[in-house]
Amino acid sequence: MDDHVYKQIELTGSSPTSSDDAVRRAIERASKTLRNLHWFEVTDTRGHIEGDRIVHWQVTIKVGLRIEE
Repeated sequence: MDDHVYKQIELTGSSPTSSDDAVRRAIERASKTLRNLHWFEVTDTRGHIEGDRIVHWQVTIKVGLRIEE
């Protein structure tokens, strides 16, 4: 097994649909400019409420990027 080194960055994705969609949007957007995305960890979840409904989600994640050899 090879030894790997990772760099962590923090991202916050948002979505009017769901927390899962907010995570997906953050990763998809980051993958347009970053390479070697390898794992993520959810660190915070927030939402916006209007009346009695959730109308928007924000999810903060840490993403691990594998450093190239």
